[in-house]
Amino acid sequence: MVVVMIGVDPHKASHTAVVVGADEQPLGQVRVRASAVQARRLLEWAAAWPERSWAVEGAGGLGHLLAQQLVSAGERVVDVQPKLAARVRLLAAEAAGKNDPNDARSVAVTALRSRAVREVVPDDHCTVLRMWSRRHHDLGRNRTRIACRLHAALCELVPGGIGKEITTAAAAALLEQVAPADAVQQARHELAADLLGDLRRADEQLRETRQKLAAAVQATGTTLTGIFGVGPFIAATVIGEAGDVSRFASRDAFASYNGTAPMEVSSGKRKVYRLSLRGNRRINHAVHMTAVTQVRYPRTQGRAYYDKKIAEGKTPKEALRALKRQVSDAFYKHLKADAARPTAGGKSPGGQTGNDSAASAAGSHPGCQLFGQATPGPAAHPTPEAIATE
Repeated sequence: MVVVMIGVDPHKASHTAVVVGADEQPLGQVRVRASAVQARRLLEWAAAWPERSWAVEGAGGLGHLLAQQLVSAGERVVDVQPKLAARVRLLAAEAAGKNDPNDARSVAVTALRSRAVREVVPDDHCTVLRMWSRRHHDLGRNRTRIACRLHAALCELVPGGIGKEITTAAAAALLEQVAPADAVQQARHELAADLLGDLRRADEQLRETRQKLAAAVQATGTTLTGIFGVGPFIAATVIGEAGDVSRFASRDAFASYNGTAPMEVSSGKRKVYRLSLRGNRRINHAVHMTAVTQVRYPRTQGRAYYDKKIAEGKTPKEALRALKRQVSDAFYKHLKADAARPTAGGKSPGGQTGNDSAASAAGSHPGCQLFGQATPGPAAHPTPEAIATE
């Protein structure tokens, strides 16, 4: 039996698959319409190669549904990042045009050559956390947009508008005081009232999403919320985006993944490192918000570390970057401890199989929180005085 790799270039309306052998030469191709029977048709076509693996481009994005369907059918599927496949296509020995069959072949060749591809696993609780954290982020951006437009509308009705952060109660009270003098003012008043209604709906959606996030994070039993500055949103973002923590060989690999490890740009005898703009930006944002929160409170260990770096001659930005790396390491430590701690059903918060040994459950659990007390939600932040007495 021939061992082959089947590369799939997924699209919204159709999927193109190309099968290649160990010599990277195409053995066949097919194009199927995106439909309820897409996976069945691909499997029927691939029956001629019993010893097969699948490589789906963007299995975490556009190809997610197809990849999950193949995994559910018992197939081995790997995820190929689009950038990797594009490099293979551009560096091909023969001239290759940009079309779906060539893209699918590049995906298959990438899966054969690269060690950077990840095997696709069935969706687990990390997927739930990832969905709700992204929903919360999108709703927050939408609320900010609505609030800015409402600010502008109120400034055209009342000189100065609202001088501080806008709230629905303050905006409603201000609108009640406005008596439109003409048709233009009346239209502006109605527009502001519509925007106020949009803001109320956005606030309600955010409240509901926060409740779902808090419940989803609590179900994991994670210890990430034991880090000062980490609430349900940040915990859900880190767990959901990181997934199986065992895929990171070390805390350095995790830092490289989230962009808190510096990038080397050396040449010859010149050794230079600069800020990395690569990696998962959602986890990087979570790390950044945690670090900023720690710096804001003067009696936290995170602020003490920040002040230490400032005393060593670092600039505020450099000190914050150093603190972000410490936060990243703390995230990794807690994720590893959570993965080793058995939960209900023998599954860890990240979906990995837990270790049932008592030593694993107790010994690897971080008994001392790295940067202060737990902050399970925005309203539960401890006061600096309480932190100082710990």
